Amino acid sequence: MKINQTPISILDLSLVSEGSDYADAIRESVAYIQFAEKIGIKRFWLAEHHNADGIASSATAVLIGHLAEKTQKIRVGSGGIMLPNHSPLQVAEAFGTLETMYPGRIDLGVGRAPGTDQLTSYALRRSREGTVEDYPKDIMEILRYVDDFDPQNKVNAFPGVGTHIPMWILGSSPYSAQLAAYLGLPYSFASHFAPQYLEYAMNLYRDEFKPSRYLDQPYFMPAANIVVAESQKEAEFQSTSYLQMAANIVQRKSGKIQKPVENMEALWSPPIKEAVKQMRTYSFVGTAEVVHHQLADFINFTQADEIMLTSYFFESKNREKSFEMLNDFDNQLNFNP
Repeated sequence: MKINQTPISILDLSLVSEGSDYADAIRESVAYIQFAEKIGIKRFWLAEHHNADGIASSATAVLIGHLAEKTQKIRVGSGGIMLPNHSPLQVAEAFGTLETMYPGRIDLGVGRAPGTDQLTSYALRRSREGTVEDYPKDIMEILRYVDDFDPQNKVNAFPGVGTHIPMWILGSSPYSAQLAAYLGLPYSFASHFAPQYLEYAMNLYRDEFKPSRYLDQPYFMPAANIVVAESQKEAEFQSTSYLQMAANIVQRKSGKIQKPVENMEALWSPPIKEAVKQMRTYSFVGTAEVVHHQLADFINFTQADEIMLTSYFFESKNREKSFEMLNDFDNQLNFNP
């Protein structure tokens, strides 16, 4: 699947809907990636979050392996692994194992935020020594672990050595853009929830990019949210499940994804509504034609090499139908240019 010849990928959190459980969410993620592979999605990433009762992707590498096992060709990866929560060696071993089992299909996207609260972060790492300040050093350490074997290295990742797993820098700030540019790595920007620095970060990344052994030229993948339905009214209605989730994020609450509602006004205060509005700058809601044109404009604005899409629905079947309608419209345009 492509919009204006730009590859499309999907980010999934394996969300748990109200009335469902974690087993349901995982089964739905399996169906989702199998559908994504069928319509030609380039890659399917899972996000790491902890102590969030509505998200089933906390053991991200485990779930990546499960989804890779259930598919044939689509790339599967992390969007991302939060490095403050892990030792570099453990990350290299886990993803080295995945790459060994599913060669040529695994991506390692990494971020520097813990993806949780401070207490949970401490419970994960069991030490106060690892911090976000270690991020560049941790990345370099992982890259060394998955590089060719060097007999001078006293510590190695087995499996991992020689796998050369593609690593992506994820972020929502100029810092991550500058780091990706300096290391010569592909860069994915979290514009689906933190849009304010998108333009500055993408220009900084391209302007300061240094060719490396990993990449000859910049490769930029911004993210956006989509909700596609048969009518604008229906799309707006379905999008209220995401609006409720976003309102919880703003208030630092977790919870399962809720049924759509006719009216959001009773569910949020004006400050929360305004904060969610800012988050939704790159959320495209409407019919397939409307969303396709909005995505084409987004690609033109960012000059994206690829885009990562998220889509939040209470019922997973509507999420797949959303992408199916968008794909059908895209195919129609390509067939009748």
